[in-house]
Parts: sequence; structure tokens; C-alpha cells
Amino acid sequence: MDLIKAFEESVLSSKSLPAQSNENLLKLYSLYKQATEGDVNIEKPTNFFDIAGIAKFNAWESLKGITKESAMTQYIDLVTNLGR
Repeated sequence: MDLIKAFEESVLSSKSLPAQSNENLLKLYSLYKQATEGDVNIEKPTNFFDIAGIAKFNAWESLKGITKESAMTQYIDLVTNLGR
């Protein structure tokens, strides 16, 4: 199975995972964004009260430089491990 197809299947599988911690949700989000868009391409939220937005930005930014293929592989592995 090619990487893109496996990634797309993992994205679908992630929707049926049991409830996850915020840490795991941020990992899923940031790996998805890195895999689909590459390095962070938005401005960091400036509203101090946008805690979720800032956390998402920071998680995505922490993956800067990771290839889309590597992010896809890490996402697939994470969904597989969380689904066990």
C-alpha cells in the first residue's frame, strides 16, 4: 500500500479513536498539518486568550523541517498505537 493511501486510511481511522488526551490530539493535529501543508504557514495567534489556537500553532511549529512523508509515517504510527 502506498504511503498516501495508508495516511488517508489513518485519517479516517483517527475519527473513530476513543477519547484522547489533549497531548495526543495536538500530536495528531500537528502531524496532519505537517503532512498536508508542510511547515507552519500562518501567523501565531496574538490573542492571549486563544489558548487552543496558540497550542495548535506551537505544536505544528515544533515539526518545522520534517518532511511531509515523515509526518505521514509518524501520523500512521500514532493512530495505530492509539487504536490498540
